[in-house]
Amino acid sequence: MTDRTGKCLCGAVRYTLRKTPDAFGVCHCTMCQRVSGGVNMAFTVPADDIEITGAEHVRTYRSSDRAARSFCGICGSNLWYRSTDPAEVSPGYSIGFGSLDDKSGLRLAKEICIETKPESYALAGDHPRLTSQECLT
Repeated sequence: MTDRTGKCLCGAVRYTLRKTPDAFGVCHCTMCQRVSGGVNMAFTVPADDIEITGAEHVRTYRSSDRAARSFCGICGSNLWYRSTDPAEVSPGYSIGFGSLDDKSGLRLAKEICIETKPESYALAGDHPRLTSQECLT
């Protein structure tokens, strides 16, 4: 893992990750489709491993009883998703892959909620493809 940086479209919100996973996942749930305009590509980092600048521009929307999604209040860029489950002592950030400045070296590790994936596309590679029930239980 190495330090990486990222930002929203306008640059008002920036972040530095002290540790970055070497892989990302893809969610095909209908909520992620609406937020991203297609698939939601993201990776998770612990809350202690992210430094955010421009946090005053971050807006958060509680999208379900389990999670909240944050975006830039200026340009509207999707930034991250966080669990609102009180059982999680220090919930991490599920950060949008597209917000990274350098996306090199990260591999697609898995797809989730494949039962709601549109038939019009398929992602290449040999990786796990899980249903909603498989990934939420």
